Amino acid sequence: MTTERLDQPRALRRSLRPHYDPEAFGRLSEQIARFLGTARFIVYMSVFVAVWVIWNVVAPEHLKFDPYPFIFLTLMLSLQASYAAPLILLAQNRQDDRDRVQYEQDRESAERNQAEIEYLTREIAGLRLALNDVATRDYLRSELGKLLDELKDRR
Repeated sequence: MTTERLDQPRALRRSLRPHYDPEAFGRLSEQIARFLGTARFIVYMSVFVAVWVIWNVVAPEHLKFDPYPFIFLTLMLSLQASYAAPLILLAQNRQDDRDRVQYEQDRESAERNQAEIEYLTREIAGLRLALNDVATRDYLRSELGKLLDELKDRR
């Protein structure tokens, strides 16, 4: 039985699966999904289909590559849709993950803000109570006025 040594890197294993960077692939899928959701894509796709159909209807018989039912065009559009749908879903999942993280950060920030507001409210209440125990200017004037009146009355 062989044990792995922790002070040495593992030997590279050959794999038949292709290696790809999930983050780079995710960014690419988001860019594609963003493009697929634009008016520019619709215009490009419409022009492509129109040129395809016009070419295969108007061109001389020996230059036509996809006659009337346009089966090859249907296949091409189906292929494009079969790749576009998972890419759009991947982009949506990545956006959902970002939204979830942002929501969590917003929730934590709101909790901190709420705790700070409660602390400040308690501090203000404490200051109000402390101010009630402190002699105010008007209170001092009234007391001094009473003392002055008492002194005048004693003379």
